[in-house]
Amino acid sequence: MTSRTAGSGVRAFILLCAAVLLDQVTKWLAYTRLRSVWSVPLIPGILELQYLENRGAAFGMLRNRQWIFILFALVIMAGCVWYGSRLPHTRRFTPLRLCLVFLSAGALGNMIDRIAHQFVIDFIYFKIINFPIFNVADIYVTVSVTLLVILILFYYKDQEFTTDADRSDH
Repeated sequence: MTSRTAGSGVRAFILLCAAVLLDQVTKWLAYTRLRSVWSVPLIPGILELQYLENRGAAFGMLRNRQWIFILFALVIMAGCVWYGSRLPHTRRFTPLRLCLVFLSAGALGNMIDRIAHQFVIDFIYFKIINFPIFNVADIYVTVSVTLLVILILFYYKDQEFTTDADRSDH
């Protein structure tokens, strides 16, 4: 491992920790301040803070099956680390690395909730479109997956993902 790859790994880990900390602080604030009032309008009729204990996945699917979500989060994080470590260490792949860090942060943030509380704390509600209540970790996952798809489909070329070891196999 070169100092360049070690440095990018340390930066990624620090960013991951900061993102998870932001997620956990916002959830702690929702738990300690919002739980008793349940709803606080930020932009009346459009955006509210609304406390919800989510015991399932999106739309309440797989309710009370925490072990499935914990296992899935561990697989996602391991995949992000594995894939990120195989990427070329150039600036061109920084957006992809950032997406992997935030995807991992979202998975870890919600996994922490599931282990600590047996549910995920959600608190952001777009009332105007009656969108399901979500949290900061959910934002990380949604935005990073969307950007990953866009980057892979439109920004990177297939041959950029081929390593020297892959090329020597053929």
